[in-house]
Amino acid sequence: MPVRSLTSSVLAWPDAQKVDEVVRQWARQMSVEKPEMLRAGYFGSYARGDWGVGSDLDLVIIVTRAEKPFERRAARWDATRLPVPAEVLVYTFQEWESLAAHTSFGKTIAREAVWVYDRGNDPLRP
Repeated sequence: MPVRSLTSSVLAWPDAQKVDEVVRQWARQMSVEKPEMLRAGYFGSYARGDWGVGSDLDLVIIVTRAEKPFERRAARWDATRLPVPAEVLVYTFQEWESLAAHTSFGKTIAREAVWVYDRGNDPLRP
């Protein structure tokens, strides 16, 4: 989260590089806690490079399966450790494939996404 300097009333907002580093660490930890996670990434202003003070982080998580309906899945993914507020979207692999292929929103995410974790490229995962 943004922090106030001890000598100034100006809020310091984390830059994109710092956010990226922390998101990668967070995603790796989430992959341990939630083995159903296949991929994690972010899209929106941080991915496009046009973020600014007050920008939130748009996260997309792809999982093998989900027991809860879409609108209740994000609650299981604690993003409070991230340095900026985050919105988490969690899709099953099937949902993601359909979204990315058939909707403009999905195509935008697929085009913009900065993937920070991919189980297929994780040497610690079978």
